[in-house]
Amino acid sequence: MRIFFLVVLLSCSTLLFSQEKNSRKPNILDNLIGKDSVKKNEPVATIDMYRVITLERDTTYIDTSLTIQKKYSHNYLRKDLFGLLAFPNEGQTYNTLQYSLNTFSPLPEFGFKAKHFNFIEANQIRYCSVATPVTEFYFKSVMQKGQNVDAFFTVNTSPRFNFSLAYKGLRSDGKYINQMASTGNFRFTASYNTKNKRYFANTHFTGQDILNEENGGITDVEAFESGNPDYLTRERLEVYLKDARSFLKGKRVFLDHFFRINSVKGNNNLYVSHQFNYENKFFEYNQPTVTSTVGGTTVYRFGDSYKTSGINDQTHYNKTYNKVGLAYENSTLGKFHFFVDDFFSNYYYNQILILDDQTIPASLSRRIDSYGGQYDYQKNKWTGKFLFSRSFTNQSLSNLDAKMQYELNDETLLSFQYQNINKLPNDNYNLYQSSFVNYNWSNDFKNEKINSIMVNANSPWVNLSVQYSTFNDHLYFANSTTEDQIKLHQQIVAPAQYANTINYLSVKASNEFKFWKFALDNTILYQKVDQSDLILNVPEFLTRNTLYFSQEMFNKSLFFQTGVTFNYFTNYYGNEYNPVIGEFFVQNKKEIGNYTNFDFFFNARIQRTRIYVTLEHFNSSLSGYNYLASPTNPIGDFIIRLGLVWSFFQ
Repeated sequence: MRIFFLVVLLSCSTLLFSQEKNSRKPNILDNLIGKDSVKKNEPVATIDMYRVITLERDTTYIDTSLTIQKKYSHNYLRKDLFGLLAFPNEGQTYNTLQYSLNTFSPLPEFGFKAKHFNFIEANQIRYCSVATPVTEFYFKSVMQKGQNVDAFFTVNTSPRFNFSLAYKGLRSDGKYINQMASTGNFRFTASYNTKNKRYFANTHFTGQDILNEENGGITDVEAFESGNPDYLTRERLEVYLKDARSFLKGKRVFLDHFFRINSVKGNNNLYVSHQFNYENKFFEYNQPTVTSTVGGTTVYRFGDSYKTSGINDQTHYNKTYNKVGLAYENSTLGKFHFFVDDFFSNYYYNQILILDDQTIPASLSRRIDSYGGQYDYQKNKWTGKFLFSRSFTNQSLSNLDAKMQYELNDETLLSFQYQNINKLPNDNYNLYQSSFVNYNWSNDFKNEKINSIMVNANSPWVNLSVQYSTFNDHLYFANSTTEDQIKLHQQIVAPAQYANTINYLSVKASNEFKFWKFALDNTILYQKVDQSDLILNVPEFLTRNTLYFSQEMFNKSLFFQTGVTFNYFTNYYGNEYNPVIGEFFVQNKKEIGNYTNFDFFFNARIQRTRIYVTLEHFNSSLSGYNYLASPTNPIGDFIIRLGLVWSFFQ
C-alpha cells in the first residue's frame, strides 16, 4: 500500500511544480517527448537539457529508447546481470560468476556482502538537472504474490537547484518454502550551484531495508535434479529452515561540495572541496526454531547453539567519513587535487563473550587518517586520472589508481587502468558474535594486497576487455565442516586467509551483428585462475547470445523487438550461501553449471513507454533439472514476467 501511495504522489507532483521554459527552437526526439504532448509553436526542451550526473561529474542524458541493452537491465537491480547468477526468488542474493565484477576499496567495510547486491552505495547515486519535471515508473511482476516497482521524480525549481525523490519496493513470496523477500530503497537527492557558478553541491539521503526469509537451501538436491513430478510443486521440496530470516537496514547522509576561490573562472583556478558521509547499518539473523528436520531426523544445521530457541543475532555498525581537499586547475596542465581524509567506524555488539579458548570483544572501532593526491588531465583525445592515497595512522593501507583513455575517433575508444591496493579486512572477518557456538570469532588478519591491470577497447566491430589481477593474503569464508558434521547435515563456516598468491585472468568480448531487421548480440567471457588450492572459483567460460528481430509499425508510433536469449556457463565449484553471516563461502564438494538457459522476449516502445514480456527459462522442463545457483539453491523455473518503464516529461 505504501508503494501505491508513493507512486500516486510522484505522478501527481509533476503538476505542483513549474519551471522556466527554454526559448530554443523545437529540436526534440520523438522518443523523449511524444508528438501528442507538443503544442504548435510552443518552445520545447532538447534532450541535452535532461542530464544525469555521477558523483565524479560524468554526464549522460535521460534516454527512453528501446535497445537490447535496456532489455538486459530491466530487472530488480536495474543493471546488466551478465556474470551474476540469481537465486530462485526476486530479491534474494546472487552468486558471482565473473570475479572481475568485484570492486575494492582500501578502507574496511561492514561485510555481509551477499546481502548488499541491492544496497545502493554512495557512488551509485545519480544527480539530475532537467528542463522540465520528469517522472519515471518501473514495474516488473515477480514469482508469486507481490510486485517490484521503482518510482522516480526529479525537478529543477530553478536552473540552479534540482531535487529528486525515488523509492524502489519489492515483495515476492517465491515458490519454495520460507523464501519471501521484501525490500525498500528510498532516495532523496539535491543539487545546487550559485549564480556565479563558484559553489557546487550534491547531497543525498538514503534509507534502505532488505528483509529475506532464509530457508537454508534444499535438503535433498537429488530429489530436485531427478525431475520427479511430485516435486514440480516446489513447496513439496524439504528445506533446512522453515522460520529463519535475515534483515539488513541502513541509512546514509552524504554531502559533496566545492568552492572556487577566484571570483572569475579563467585559465588558472583554485578550489577548496569537502566530502562528508555518515552511515549506519544493522544486520540481524533471526531463527526462532533452532532444530531442522531432514528426512524425519532432527539436525542442528549450524551446529551447537547457546540457545534452545529464539536465536536473534544482531550486528550494529556506523561510520563517519570526511575528506577535505585543495585543487589547482590549469587549462593546459590539468587539475591537481591534494586531500586529507578521516575515517571512523564502530562495529559492535551488546556484550563481551568469554569462551573456553578465547574472549570475543564487544566492538571493533577504527580511526584511519590518510593523505593523497589526484591528477586529472584532458587534452584533445587524451583523458587521464591518477590517484594515490596512503594512511598516516597505524594502519598500513594505500591505493594507487591510474587511468588513461584515448579516443581514436568518434566510435573507437581505448583505455588502460592499473590499480594497486593494500586493503584492510572487512569488519565481519575480524569479529563476529552469534548464538551458534561455532560462529564466534575474533581475528587479526593481515591486509589484502591486490594488483590489477585492465585494458579496454570499444569499437564498432568489438568491445574487448582484459583484466589480469594478483591477490596476496586473500580473505574468504571457508567451509570448516568436518566429515562427521557433514553426516549430521551441519554447515560450519569460518573466515580464513590464503597464504599463497592467486593469479586471475579474464577476457571479455561483446559485439552485435546486424542483417536487415535481425540482430545477433553476443557476450563471451573467458576466465582463468592460477592457484595452489581451490579458493577463488569461477567458471572458465560464460556466454550470452541474443537473436532478435526489430520492426517499426503504425507510422513509427510502435517499435518492437522480439527474440531469444541463450545463457550458458561451464561447470565449476560454485560458492555456497550461508544465511547466518550473510556471505558466500568456498566449497569443493559439488559442481554447478554446464546447463543451458533460454529466455523468449517481446519488448515494445510506444512513445515514452517501454513494455517488456519475457518467458524466462522456458526450456526448464526440457533440458534436465540440474540448474543450480549454488550447491543447494536452484535458479528459477519457467515463468512469464511482465514489466514496463514509463517516462513522463511535463
